[in-house]
Amino acid sequence: MASHLYRSTVFVLYQFSIVLGIVLWPVALVANRAGIPFPIDRLVDRLDSTYGRLSED
Repeated sequence: MASHLYRSTVFVLYQFSIVLGIVLWPVALVANRAGIPFPIDRLVDRLDSTYGRLSED
């Protein structure tokens, strides 16, 4: 049960991070032009790899 709950939580966080990345895309473009790094891609990549590992089990 705990494994299923953990997997579901990671899935929801992964989906939320994708939506967050899409919504913040204009902000990231402006920040990039100003020379400010906006690391939302690292968040999405980490959650993607975590969810991928959990899905293989």
